[in-house]
Amino acid sequence: MKPLSQEPAFSGTDQHVALAHAVIAQVGGLILGKERQVRLAFACLLARGHLLIEDLPGMGKTTLAHGLASALGLSFRRIQFTSDLLPADIVGVSIYQPETRDFRFHPGPVFTQLLLADELNRATPKTQGALLEAMEEHQVTCDGVTHALPDPYFVIATQNPRQQHGTYPLPESQLDRFLMRIDMGYPDRVAERELLKGRDRRDLLDTLKPVLDGARLAVLQGQVRAVRASDALLDYIQDLIAASRRSPHFVHGLSPRAGLALLAAARAWALLAGRDMVLPEDVQDVALSVMAHRLPPADARATPMALVAELIGSVPIP
Repeated sequence: MKPLSQEPAFSGTDQHVALAHAVIAQVGGLILGKERQVRLAFACLLARGHLLIEDLPGMGKTTLAHGLASALGLSFRRIQFTSDLLPADIVGVSIYQPETRDFRFHPGPVFTQLLLADELNRATPKTQGALLEAMEEHQVTCDGVTHALPDPYFVIATQNPRQQHGTYPLPESQLDRFLMRIDMGYPDRVAERELLKGRDRRDLLDTLKPVLDGARLAVLQGQVRAVRASDALLDYIQDLIAASRRSPHFVHGLSPRAGLALLAAARAWALLAGRDMVLPEDVQDVALSVMAHRLPPADARATPMALVAELIGSVPIP
């Protein structure tokens, strides 16, 4: 498997892929030592999915979202989820206008291209559910009227570890809307020293200039769909799905939608490597981020990431 530090083998004539790597490099300059997390986040966007980040406060989750929005020139809004937040605070509300004697819809912060749903699991399940239609259908419905969301539409949600006080577990239907789940992790000693010696990350955010625009991002997303997957590669994905369904370590196996998510993420990863065909290594590189949050362990004391990593390692490549 090719290490992440190795330069991708894309053609120098493919300016869009080159610009994609410029985005990754620019955001990686904000969050030092987290190249893999940045690349996974961008691959998630290219695959037209949504991203869930679970980690402790202060690990760079918000900086990652801000950095991607700035490097891509996307409109950006942030919602701080709390226990008293209401669905109308997210999607918007219709307010009666006395002068016209009708109701006018006032859009909520969900109407943006990149939405940061911060500490999503601090809100009640009813409020969490307000994001479901937006994430799945790219639209919201208020008082029977459907309102389209901007394109592209990308949700980055953060959640605190479940053992922290004041959190509500995300329901499985909500978790399944996220193409990937990642954690940031502590920086290594070298990266942390650079953070301590360098400029404030908020000051660096103000200096970022868009590398891609909406049109070029749409081209890249279209190229992801064109990346080829052989029958043997599809066999491998199906073997992973079947193994999850047979395993006694999980409450249930992967759904067909999870299989589609795994294929879409692998296609995006292959494109970032400069290839027009998915390799088994691409599937392996993204599988943990796509599968782990969809496979609840049968033993609540077990570590889901370790179980899923063991599962991936047990399935041979055709």
